[in-house]
This record gives sequence, structure tokens and C-alpha cells, in this order.
Amino acid sequence: MNILLVEDDEVDIMNVRRAFKKGNILNPLFIARNGLEALNMLRATEEESAVVPHERRLILLDLNMPKMGGIEFLQHLRRDESLKSIPVVVLTTSNQDRDLVEAYNLNVAGYLVKPVKFADFVDLMKTLNKYWSFSEIPN
Repeated sequence: MNILLVEDDEVDIMNVRRAFKKGNILNPLFIARNGLEALNMLRATEEESAVVPHERRLILLDLNMPKMGGIEFLQHLRRDESLKSIPVVVLTTSNQDRDLVEAYNLNVAGYLVKPVKFADFVDLMKTLNKYWSFSEIPN
């Protein structure tokens, strides 16, 4: 599984990396700091292949980011024929009903609020990894 983390907060990026290491999650992890950067990393051009390999992609998405936030990113992703089938799990601090409803209206595979305690965050990442390792994902 090729995982693209779309997150602008350096501490949260570090926590995901630490949780992957502690949970022995060996999947390649790519980082985009906003939605625009993420779209560019996912798209291939005639000259170059995509930064994130096309096979078995999963996106972990924060909602509150500069330039292009998570909801706007999801809107662009779902309109793009070549990207719309990529599963997206929202991983955010926002527990607002509006964000939750908007995300599910844009066909996210899950909406997870980041736990405060690091041990709980590691457990969440391990559970998510186990789930996706058993899931069938289109290429």
C-alpha cells in the first residue's frame, strides 16, 4: 500500500512517522503539505510518472490546510476520472458535524479524529493498517 499523508502540521507528520515505526508499519509514506501538492503528486504527466506509485494508493487527509484544504481537495479528487477511486481516510482534529457530513458526501472511506494520547494514535494507525492490508483496492 502506497500511503499519501496530506498534512501541513510538522508535529502531526512526525507523529504519523513515529506511529508507523512503533507499529511496524512498513508501507511507503509520501507527504504532501496541502491539497494542491497532493494532486500534483498523484497525477502523472506525459513526461513523468506520478510521485506516488499508481498501485494500491491510500490517502490520509487532514482537513485544515493552507492553499487547498481537505474538502476542496476531495472535490477535485472525486471529479478526476483517473483519481476518483482512490480511498481517502480523513485524519483530523475536527469533530465538527459539518466537516464529517461534507467528507462522507465526498465518499471518504472513513473519518477519524486524531487521538490526544500518542499510544492511542499508534493503536489507531495499526488498526487502520490491518484493515487496509485485508481490503481489496482497485488499481
